[in-house]
Amino acid sequence: MAVKVFIKRKIKHGKLNEASKLLIKARYNAMDQEGYISSETLSDCDRPNHVMVISMWQKIGHWKQWKDSDLRAQNEAGFAALLDGPTEYETYNLGLQP
Repeated sequence: MAVKVFIKRKIKHGKLNEASKLLIKARYNAMDQEGYISSETLSDCDRPNHVMVISMWQKIGHWKQWKDSDLRAQNEAGFAALLDGPTEYETYNLGLQP
């Protein structure tokens, strides 16, 4: 069952360009991972420093494997100085689960 992952970040003011570069790098790294389908980056219309990445994976296990990987940890470490608060994660199955 495919899943969507919502990753929410609040980027510090003046750091959007740096964050954009890291997001692109993270996306390219994710594209090589088993089960990756797609992703998109959204910014809040009223608060452009509030950013959400929505990625789709074939299975929740594929996402968890990527989330826990050393490569992703390296990517996330780059965000530490750019964020104004913790990164939030939500995962959803596509469709209802009876």
